[in-house]
Amino acid sequence: MTDELDVLAVGRVSVDLYPEQSGVRLADVRTFAKSLGGTATNVAVAASRLGHRSAVLTKVGADGFGDYVRSALTEFGVDAAYVSTAVGLNTPVVFCELFPPEDPPLLFYRAPAAPDQMLVPSDVPWDLVTTVPVLWVTGTGVCQDPARSTQHDMLARRGRPSAGSGRHTVLDLDWRPSFWSSAEEAREQYERMLPFATVAVGNRAEVEVAVGTSDPEEAARRLLDCGVELVLVKKGADGVLVASPSEMVTVPPHLVKVLCGLGAGDAFGGALIHGLLTGLSPERTAALANAAGAIVASRLACADAMPTLSELDALGSAPRTI
Repeated sequence: MTDELDVLAVGRVSVDLYPEQSGVRLADVRTFAKSLGGTATNVAVAASRLGHRSAVLTKVGADGFGDYVRSALTEFGVDAAYVSTAVGLNTPVVFCELFPPEDPPLLFYRAPAAPDQMLVPSDVPWDLVTTVPVLWVTGTGVCQDPARSTQHDMLARRGRPSAGSGRHTVLDLDWRPSFWSSAEEAREQYERMLPFATVAVGNRAEVEVAVGTSDPEEAARRLLDCGVELVLVKKGADGVLVASPSEMVTVPPHLVKVLCGLGAGDAFGGALIHGLLTGLSPERTAALANAAGAIVASRLACADAMPTLSELDALGSAPRTI
């Protein structure tokens, strides 16, 4: 399977604990259910659900949760061959408070360091990095060394794929303020990664950190000026802006009753990968990505909630308000 991968996602993994009682504060939750989590991990699962062969490059702790991560990935059809172990560290746990449901607060347990921040060159499948059709990297992947240096080295080794090569390097801005000392530090790292990216994706807050403006159109222009070929700026209830050097259009959203907003962006990422790998137009790709995000926002959990292609197609061609 590893010789025929479509996607290698690099970065964060966790075990997410979701309240089994909705509409209450974390202090009042009585029981939790666990689920696979972490941005890069969820994106790999989402891509696998859509029929693409994916793997995650990350690390877990030498504990039972690490065993759970590998087992869950395998069950989702994601190659776990590049999930290594950071001895002396625990697999991260994240508690989700489903209140408010649109933007649930997260409580990260990643101290003193998360295993996924300990990626070193010996963990990396270098041949795969240069040849895999889609390499997915994240902003949180460079928030701390040694993973920071390792991810930069991966991008330098791959280079920026040329247009029409069939290869894509996607930078998911994935801004988590608690992971950084400052927004300025994060912007410096984004600036180092953008010259290697062919696709950039983020929401208003994330593009503001990356290029200094939350205005979607201006942010897209600045990202395109960095040489990125395709930019997607998620605007929440206002849809998603999709921009290339030749066009800029906003794709309207699907309006759903939100149960849990977590994972919607990762489902968006999986559908974006599907569009890249199957040669869909940017506008059609954005429409399917919107549909994927809407489906997951109407469900509880992240990885377990990722949609299938039939669900995507059904909602992607449905009326915008459901």
